[in-house]
Amino acid sequence: MKQSLLGFCLLFTCLLTAQNFTVRGKVKDAKNGETLMGATVFLKGTTNGAITNNYGFYSLTAANGNYTLVVSYMGYQEIKKDINLNENLELNFELNELSETLDEVVITADEPERISIKKPQMSVSKLKASTIKQMPAVLGEVDVIKSIQMLPGVTNNGEGSPGFNVRGGAVDQNLVLLDEAIIYNTSHFFGFFSVFNNDAIKDVKLYKGDIPANFGGRISSVLDIHQKDGNSKNFELNGGIGLISSRLTAEAPLFKDKGSFLIAGRSSYAHLFMKASEELKNDKISFYDLNLKTNYSINKNNKLYLSGYFGRDVFAIDKIMENNYGNASGNLRWNHIFNDKLFSNLSLIYSKYDYQIVLDFVELDWIADIVNYNLKYDFKYYLNNKIKLDFGLSSIYYNLNPGEVKPTSPTSPINYLKLDQKRALESGAYISAEHKISDKLTAQYGLRLSRFSRLGGQPMTNYVNGTPVVYNSTFGIYEEGQAIDETDFKKSESIKTYNNLEPRFGLSYQLNPESSIKASYTRSAQYLHLLSNTSSVTPVDVWTPSGKFIKPQLSNQYAAGYYKNFKDKKYSLELEAYYKNVDNRIDYIDGSNLIGNNNIETEILNGEARSYGLEFLLRKNTGKLTGWLAYTLSKSEQRTLGGKAGGPGINEGNWYNTPYDRTHDVSLTGVYKFNDRWSFSANAVFQTGRPVTYPSAQYEYEGLSIASFSDRNESRLPAYHRLDLSATYKPKKNLNRRLQGEWVFGIYNAYNRRNAASISFLQNQDTGVNEASRLSIFGIIPSITYNFKF
Repeated sequence: MKQSLLGFCLLFTCLLTAQNFTVRGKVKDAKNGETLMGATVFLKGTTNGAITNNYGFYSLTAANGNYTLVVSYMGYQEIKKDINLNENLELNFELNELSETLDEVVITADEPERISIKKPQMSVSKLKASTIKQMPAVLGEVDVIKSIQMLPGVTNNGEGSPGFNVRGGAVDQNLVLLDEAIIYNTSHFFGFFSVFNNDAIKDVKLYKGDIPANFGGRISSVLDIHQKDGNSKNFELNGGIGLISSRLTAEAPLFKDKGSFLIAGRSSYAHLFMKASEELKNDKISFYDLNLKTNYSINKNNKLYLSGYFGRDVFAIDKIMENNYGNASGNLRWNHIFNDKLFSNLSLIYSKYDYQIVLDFVELDWIADIVNYNLKYDFKYYLNNKIKLDFGLSSIYYNLNPGEVKPTSPTSPINYLKLDQKRALESGAYISAEHKISDKLTAQYGLRLSRFSRLGGQPMTNYVNGTPVVYNSTFGIYEEGQAIDETDFKKSESIKTYNNLEPRFGLSYQLNPESSIKASYTRSAQYLHLLSNTSSVTPVDVWTPSGKFIKPQLSNQYAAGYYKNFKDKKYSLELEAYYKNVDNRIDYIDGSNLIGNNNIETEILNGEARSYGLEFLLRKNTGKLTGWLAYTLSKSEQRTLGGKAGGPGINEGNWYNTPYDRTHDVSLTGVYKFNDRWSFSANAVFQTGRPVTYPSAQYEYEGLSIASFSDRNESRLPAYHRLDLSATYKPKKNLNRRLQGEWVFGIYNAYNRRNAASISFLQNQDTGVNEASRLSIFGIIPSITYNFKF
């Protein structure tokens, strides 16, 4: 009996010893209460750790015992806490920023060392708002979009062009999210500035490949931007006064410290200076932004968030035209912690982009918009210290109004026209796992199932042989197919439905504590398309859904990379190679007409695209001088065959350069902290010129000189390069005064390079000869901005 009892006690002791417990909680900024996404929490002396999610939550499980728990985040003081893990624990931490009097400044475009080396996620870049703030910008406006263009694999179509291009992809292939809401147009002033007010931004993450399974709907990249929650400790007021715009942000606690709010406004006033000119006093060019966010903690396991964004641009020339456009979005979120291992986020999201053009000289008013409603439910399950699961559901309803044209007076020659509204429903379900196979090998794998239905509510034209575009062999051109009749679809009917499986896979192998190799594969589907046959996106470009004649774009991207920290993490190196192919990429027939066209399918063909390249990123992470050198060697091509339409296809069916092809792209970013008062920064950029199509010959017809053009995108604009400089002066702080300020002096394009935005060929009316005309947008631009905080 005694031996049995002794055996039972020994077995109980062994079971107790082997029992696992969980420690969970949130990590915040001690100064303002902001949750810290991407903070590292691990047990010292073990390989057991966790990374905080978008809401600062972490959870890790280990066998019972005594440990030292270490909490760290780049730019913050590390916390170490001894714990006895003999029961489930809830531990929340608040980290203090490193002292501003230190000589060391930290800039990072990625996660801290432990994460970047071991984590299987690759092709991702992270920028803090503080990093973006230090970079030079045009007219003193710090800019999220301009900042990510300093990273490898990211370019744009030149100065004054909105959006950005990732690894040879088009602007519409980027999913841009602000607090989970889709932003369709990211630019103010037709691309001079972005819609993101840096004072309201907490962090920015760009996925160039290896896109997590919870994201869908775009095939090139995801730009995931989160707004600040608002200071939950104290009232804070900050802002800035610049040459053409000013901004003001207010944050404060709410609901007896159970919540907080943020409200940020930004507005330009260039139009006020125009009033001083007799010729321009009735013209107008302006924009504004408004960012809102508030949150409320119901209890320790439930929290509500409400965020919104509103922005608009107005550009008007007296008695000629007016163009205004803008975004609006809102998101109501519920965070719920079910238990120590299961975290959830339920979101109801609204997003709208609209534009209006009034042409006074033809008495025309044109309005259009795209609206979507999104319901999504995401879960994160910390199964154990080796496997973490993400899974969820989402559904987006789209209502696309491509245009309504109205005459503005009884004498207008314009007839009323309302293009058919288009409706669609996009749904998705996903599951992914991060699996720590061994101390050196970690995998991330997942699967997304997407479903897209083009809904009815409008008639659909039927064509002979089902071909809306046919090849005319007599004239050697593509033209509209022969319409037979129309089929009316009710709103409850589905015109066309697509289903796609989108597997995602990533693998990381740690060679040693300082280096690793990674590989990934991503399959993505895109069901919305931006119709634009110009080299740059414009506010009037039309979004259209996949359907009977327009197939969804399908992409496969493969990537491999090598990552290394050296000299005690002072430097880091990232090398990545990628290959991406895209099926069903829209291409435009020569002379296509997209404006006001109710049958877009008669102007386009489905083609294919491919891009491949090598990316290099060398960073200096610590010291008085910090920054990075980025270089990309790449190729981006497109090919469109005739298919059912017949004929040779676009460009005789040969591969040709996309407008986003940049053979060489070099950027250098540096920040030097001279002392506590002065810091200096610089950006240097060089890019191969953008592909264009030039006339190769000319001939005369009935007295007119007609240009004959070369193959599509066979030529290039001159190489693009510039140097930006910035200096920041912080007056000596008065500790007895809450108001603190700084002066930022900047020079954009310091050596006044007249980069070509475009080169057009026009006929000289006197000589009749075709002549080249070069358009440059920016020369040298000095700026001065005063930033303040109260």
